[in-house]
Amino acid sequence: MSGLGVTSGAAARVLAPVPAASLAAYALLALPLTLTALPLNILLPEFYAEQTGLALTTIGLVLLATRLVDAVADPLLGAWVDAQKSTGSYLRPILLAAPLLAAGFFLLFNPSPGLDTPARTTTWLFVTLVAAYIGYSLATVAYQAWGAELAHDDAGRTRVTGAREGAGLIGVLIGGVLPTVLGVGALAWLFLPLLAAALALLVAKAPRPARPSAPPTDRGNPFAAFVVPLRTSRFRWLLAVFALNAIAPSITATVFQFFVADRLGLPDHVGLFLALYFIAGAASMPLWIKLAQKASLHVVWLGGMVAAVAAFVWAYGLGAGALWPFAAICVLSGIAFGADLALPPALLARVIDANGHQGREGSYFGLWNFVNKLCLAIAGGIALPLLEGLGYSRGVQHETALAALAFTYAVVPCALKLVAAGLLWLAWRGQRF
Repeated sequence: MSGLGVTSGAAARVLAPVPAASLAAYALLALPLTLTALPLNILLPEFYAEQTGLALTTIGLVLLATRLVDAVADPLLGAWVDAQKSTGSYLRPILLAAPLLAAGFFLLFNPSPGLDTPARTTTWLFVTLVAAYIGYSLATVAYQAWGAELAHDDAGRTRVTGAREGAGLIGVLIGGVLPTVLGVGALAWLFLPLLAAALALLVAKAPRPARPSAPPTDRGNPFAAFVVPLRTSRFRWLLAVFALNAIAPSITATVFQFFVADRLGLPDHVGLFLALYFIAGAASMPLWIKLAQKASLHVVWLGGMVAAVAAFVWAYGLGAGALWPFAAICVLSGIAFGADLALPPALLARVIDANGHQGREGSYFGLWNFVNKLCLAIAGGIALPLLEGLGYSRGVQHETALAALAFTYAVVPCALKLVAAGLLWLAWRGQRF
């Protein structure tokens, strides 16, 4: 039964816990992978506008086109990862993806001096960004699928995902802080040896899945990766909770800088608040792993959602200069955010086992990542028009506009998270996954 701590499909395959050193060798690849997240998604527009003079409209259109390509590619890459695993290992797609990611990321932030026309600059931006996105997506899907096969009980699954996501948060922090000190171009140089070292450790020391995966019977049809997981009610329930819950922090991320700059009047402290949030999230991973050993993953995740709302809703009432209260909110909500990182992938691994879909881990995680990226797009589509409709514009200090900013930043995400918590409670009580 899927509601139990060990699924029926996995009951005969409970694995011994992965040794700590081996788990670290697996988890540390997340650091260089996520180091690219903030530069690619936040810092890139300003960098290209300043360094190359490319129009913001052109940059925006390129970002839209490449993100659409990247999102749609995820399930297809997942199907290819499954095919590669059935004849080899997850290592092959990761080793193929790494040079593509490395070249794309490095060249993207070290543009050629010969880019003397807007057309050449636009082409360079598009090609290098697609390479970075596809390399990152392929490596990530294979990496996540690998982790799903390292444990077949809830405590073990959470230990694997918690270690990986904790390392990933450190990578996000480095990718956000170092560019302010060294510049994004220098960060690209640092990324190369970090990625090479993590790959060497992965090859030499990381645990391998204990069982081979039989190839899916429809492996010749890559579009089955979109369909097969969605045929199962377990996955549909989990995906609905995950998507609704994921939109909430995506909205806060979309308007975070506006809130800090205009509502709090503390634009110089953006880096500090981000650092507190990510450090707290990484430090909280042992807590969530420990709780997963003692209670149902549903209950632990539900507790994390409620804790996030309890910690974050107070941001609505903050005014100008509230540095320390907001710093405390960042720490507490960062701790709660750790549950959102550690527990959903562990539950997804459980669903794959319960559905008897061993050999389709790549397809599941490809579709999962597609929905996650879609949630980021939806969040922007909700938050920014809502802000504008409520009367806010950048730099405005009118009290009504600032109240609208605080409402969008704090109240809307908390409401969505409570709805997601209610859906998770129904799923838990009904043993839906």
